[in-house]
Amino acid sequence: MLNYILRRIGVSVMILFGSSFLVYNLAAYASDPLAELRLSTDDGARQRIIALTRDLNLDVPPPIRYFMWLKGILGIFVGKFDMGATREASTVQAELAYAIPTTLRLVFAATFTALLIGLALGVISALRQYSRFDYGMTFLAFLLYSLPIFWVAVLLKEFMAIQFNNFLADPNIPIKWMVIMSIVGSVFWSSLFGGERKRFWSVFAGAFATNFVVLWAIDLTDWYLKPGLGPILIGILSGLAAIGITAVSTGLDNKPARNAALSMAGLGVILYYPLQRLFENNGSYLLIIALLLITIGLGYGSSYVFSKIDRGPIARTAILTGVVSGVFIFADRLMQSWTAYRETDAINYRPIPTYGQRNDQLESPDFWIQNLDVITHLILPTLALILISLAGWIRYSRGALLEVLNQDYIRTGRAKGLNERTVITRHAFRNMMLPLSSLFVGEFVGLVGGAVITERVFGWQGMGTLGIKAINGYDLNLLMGVNLLLSILVIFGNLLADLVYSALDPRIRLGK
Repeated sequence: MLNYILRRIGVSVMILFGSSFLVYNLAAYASDPLAELRLSTDDGARQRIIALTRDLNLDVPPPIRYFMWLKGILGIFVGKFDMGATREASTVQAELAYAIPTTLRLVFAATFTALLIGLALGVISALRQYSRFDYGMTFLAFLLYSLPIFWVAVLLKEFMAIQFNNFLADPNIPIKWMVIMSIVGSVFWSSLFGGERKRFWSVFAGAFATNFVVLWAIDLTDWYLKPGLGPILIGILSGLAAIGITAVSTGLDNKPARNAALSMAGLGVILYYPLQRLFENNGSYLLIIALLLITIGLGYGSSYVFSKIDRGPIARTAILTGVVSGVFIFADRLMQSWTAYRETDAINYRPIPTYGQRNDQLESPDFWIQNLDVITHLILPTLALILISLAGWIRYSRGALLEVLNQDYIRTGRAKGLNERTVITRHAFRNMMLPLSSLFVGEFVGLVGGAVITERVFGWQGMGTLGIKAINGYDLNLLMGVNLLLSILVIFGNLLADLVYSALDPRIRLGK
């Protein structure tokens, strides 16, 4: 395996060298950074031409200029890394350092959310093949796939930002909309859990009543203005999460795993008020990381409390439940800052923004208000990317699972008497992930390259915007910085996909 990785790295270095040489020279010969200045009648144009020629080495032939640029890149091995200067006299490193965190924040939120939701819906759609739910997901996937991203982004800005902010001025849900939203939710849940006609309508009625009561309670309490979960609701949600995670991970008949998961959910309720006091006095990312590590330790320790053998699945179930419970507590603490966030002068009671990656006028030292501002700016662009990516993940995961379910070893597992959960989670799901792993790498690298349209519509200064800026401004050094970073990500992503293949399928031996 080590030899294979070293060979791939060596080949990758040669590919990087060849591609960067071609891109640099093609861009250099195809563009002229001094074209506008030569046509300018401004008195300072001559001096500006001389300065740019000197700073960007425009009097040197492009092939030689490339090696001058490459010398700065290779300076990383001697501590003199230099990607050159932009036309605006700033360093390329500074421009990339500003754009990369912005893009990664958007990409991680959108890609992983779309992947999780798409996998869940696709797997359920495959398991319910030719059911109402399957037909509904197929229709939804083709609908979302056909929508242009710029149109989706504009609709989100209108209805989920502008209209929602107007709604918050006097939040009141009419009975008509409560009924409509309850019907939509009931159709989803009855399609998911229903079977025969009698069961379908029973689930429909129960879901309709539950949705209507929840919407009525939200409207009655003005929950939009003062949101929160509280220990009781967190306990209910954590308990449901514990049951669901146990059912998928080990099966509800595994008593030690079920007890470990429920104990982690109960522990979250017990620690609710101590954590609130801790958050109030010491809000920071370091605290959140420390709590995550403690949760992992407690989940792993619970496997020793509830079982003496086969502790791995029990620890996994408990840790996942603890993390989900922690997410609920973290979300509740953010909700508690909602009112203070809305009332700041920078927000002025319109909390859902339509432009930018954060509000520069918001001057609050509060850790939770600052993060709430980042999250609200993430909502619209993330949701736009999720809606567009979701269609592909639903179809990919559905097709991959259906192909695996038709294999001989799946029929053999069922013939041996294995229950359906074991067949799906231990045998089918792992092999289903083989083709999806390479798709995920390509999706992720593509978004890191810049969701150009999304960034432009929502005013985010990410990698896509930076690349367009480099092309429009004939900024060769900036263009090469973006290209080099994306090339490294593509090559590393392909290598990672191959390693994931070997981890998912032991039959693959990359070292042979």
